[in-house]
Amino acid sequence: MIHNDVKNLTDVLEFHLMAISEDPDLQLFLFGLFLSVYLVTVLGNLLIILLIIFDSHLHTPMYFFLSNLSLIDIFFISTTIPKMIVGLKIHSRVISYAGCLTQMSLFLLFVCMDDMILTVMAYDRFVAICHPLRYTVIMNPQVCVILIVLSFPVSVFESQLHNLIAIQVTCFKDVEIANFFCHPSQLLNLACSNTLSSNIVIYFIGVILGIFPVLGIILSYCKIVFSILKIPSSSRKYKAFSTCGSHLSVVCLFYGTGIGVYLGSAVSHSPQKNAVASLIYTAVSPMLNPFIYSLRNRDISSALKRFHSRVF
Repeated sequence: MIHNDVKNLTDVLEFHLMAISEDPDLQLFLFGLFLSVYLVTVLGNLLIILLIIFDSHLHTPMYFFLSNLSLIDIFFISTTIPKMIVGLKIHSRVISYAGCLTQMSLFLLFVCMDDMILTVMAYDRFVAICHPLRYTVIMNPQVCVILIVLSFPVSVFESQLHNLIAIQVTCFKDVEIANFFCHPSQLLNLACSNTLSSNIVIYFIGVILGIFPVLGIILSYCKIVFSILKIPSSSRKYKAFSTCGSHLSVVCLFYGTGIGVYLGSAVSHSPQKNAVASLIYTAVSPMLNPFIYSLRNRDISSALKRFHSRVF
């Protein structure tokens, strides 16, 4: 690391992530807390995947997409929380430059894939409720696989584009990252040069690749609501709404916490508060998804009972 007259840093080999708490008495508690959160998230999503694989009643497009969402959630939380857990254990906040870029790239990849899969699931519910007679034809296995496969290159494109912008930064004012994981905006904030154009590109990409999935979900649910309101039977209305309840809850949790992070960072200038908001987004949302589907979905609850009786 070379220091010049204006204390700019070039050839940076490592960064220092921000600690959630500087209180040494809290380190052990935080280690246990986040380790528990991580294990519950991984085991909960793995259970959902196993239920869908081994229970023939769940071999439908909706649960095929749910299994992929659970898998992505495992990868999503694994990009940030394990590094923080290890840091709490060995009392180190250091992350290498290459590790920072890798973490940033994977984080954006899995966030984007979560976004894409939630949109596909909304489309699946739209077809199931608005075109029930053609559902098996429209959402055939080949189409389901294609929709999942297509979400991957779109997500890779977004993550690598952000990575490419971050790599252009070769001079840093500091090595202290104001969050517990690496993010393109955090690296750009440390850049010596003016990064206004880079920030504009990053936010433009985020808006373009974020607004279309959101609009797709909103449009799907608008049509779903209009179709359900036309159903004369109250029991059939409730049944139709119940098939969307779990997905809608997960969508609100995912986008609600995500929007909260960005609005919080815009309003609050406290790095500690922003880090806590990011923590809720990256850890709480993936952890709660299995519980939402287990509690609000009769098919998953029934499959869980069958699985329990078969094992025990």
